[in-house]
Amino acid sequence: MSRGDRSRQARERSAEERERARAERERRRAGREPGPDERPPEPPGAPLTGAPPADALPPEPSVGPAADEPPIVPAADERAPDAPEPLGESFAGEPVAGEPVAHEAPQEGGPLEPPARAAPFEPPAGNAAVEPPAASTSVEPSAEAAAGMPLEPSAEAAPSEALPQTAPLESPAEEAAAGPSLPAPPAQRLPPTAPPPRGLPPAAPAGLGVARRSRRARVGAVLALLAAVVAVFLVLQSLFHSGDAKTPPVPVVVKVLIPEGKTRLQIAQIAAAEHLSGSYLLASRHSPLLSPQAYGAPAATPTLEGFLFPATYFTNPGESADHLVEEQLIAFRENFGASEIARAHALHETPYQLLTVASMVEREALIPSDRAKIAAVIYNRLRQGMPLGIDATIYYAVELRDGIATYTHELTEAQLHIDSAYNTRTHTGLPPTPISNPGAAAIMAASYPANVPYLYYVAGADGCGEQVFSVSASEFEADAAAYHAAVAKNGGHPPSCKKK
Repeated sequence: MSRGDRSRQARERSAEERERARAERERRRAGREPGPDERPPEPPGAPLTGAPPADALPPEPSVGPAADEPPIVPAADERAPDAPEPLGESFAGEPVAGEPVAHEAPQEGGPLEPPARAAPFEPPAGNAAVEPPAASTSVEPSAEAAAGMPLEPSAEAAPSEALPQTAPLESPAEEAAAGPSLPAPPAQRLPPTAPPPRGLPPAAPAGLGVARRSRRARVGAVLALLAAVVAVFLVLQSLFHSGDAKTPPVPVVVKVLIPEGKTRLQIAQIAAAEHLSGSYLLASRHSPLLSPQAYGAPAATPTLEGFLFPATYFTNPGESADHLVEEQLIAFRENFGASEIARAHALHETPYQLLTVASMVEREALIPSDRAKIAAVIYNRLRQGMPLGIDATIYYAVELRDGIATYTHELTEAQLHIDSAYNTRTHTGLPPTPISNPGAAAIMAASYPANVPYLYYVAGADGCGEQVFSVSASEFEADAAAYHAAVAKNGGHPPSCKKK
């Protein structure tokens, strides 16, 4: 302990303690024991740190030092290891260790009482809280001390752990005003607290963790309650509105089927039957999507006949006829492209002329196997400059003249001589426009005709649809006579097929 620490301890002694010490020295010099009323008060509940009190010991013979004998002071080597050193007084008037007190010189009758010395404060291990230390308690001397024997420090008097020092008063006036200080009970030894393991943060106070867990629990309970309310609301809403919900109407789609080989007039009838709005005949005259002149058609071509591709189309109810024409023209360009144009040039025809041949094949062929043969007959007769003599062109001429979509009767002799550019009996070459709207199969047959020398064909007398082909005119005449006989036999109608 440094000089300054001992001076502070000496200064902290109250006036009452110093008075008791002087009174004890006087009693020792007088060689008598203190009376019951002269003993210093003991702190309540505080055990003595030294020997038991004098009144608790058996009486001893009153033997004390003579008045003229000097007090017995133990030598330095005879003192106990932990015995306190006598205090002196510093240059500022404070007691200093190792020096005699100037104003309290030792008197006869007994040795001076060694003052208690507090050990320096050491904080306990861990985070355990320590109660504020009390002021040092004076110890009543034992019988051995009264007899002049050297004092032995008790094991209980040695503090196991040093306590912090109390702050001294700033002035003697404050000490006097504060009055005599009561001795505090001895500090109890607290068990050391284990420090937290390294690498882990210090544990939060228990109250803070409980508060956080309580707050989180409340927030979770509120969220769970809100989720339950929302779920119940949705279920109730679905139950209440289930009867009011109406199934959305399924959109109605109009299916427009246009077969191969139909003419503009016939397609117009189909569009009207499907309740399409607008005029199909007007819409099929011209369109910005396709120009017949781009395929080699004459500039005066009146309509889009031949370009209205046959297929199945799906439209909305009441769809415009213009929309149907647009869809047909788009489908035609997908089925009549560069390869068909190249084939037309290879056959020394324009694409528009190849399309016209395909339209006649579509109207003349009743079975698929006859398409390429009919196309070969047309190209062979064109090469030889012979009239085509195809009755389908005359039917088309009659329909245009009479304004009817379909003529189903046999051609009369007058109709066979109708004055029309579509009469291939009286005019050589191809008709001015296609006579129908051919499909992909007829376009393919016109692009790749059969390699046969036929120049004639006529419907078979059995009425099953196949054509009878021949090279010479005599063969053709015989086949034609057989067909007319079958028509006459059937009452003027085409013969019915007898094949199963």
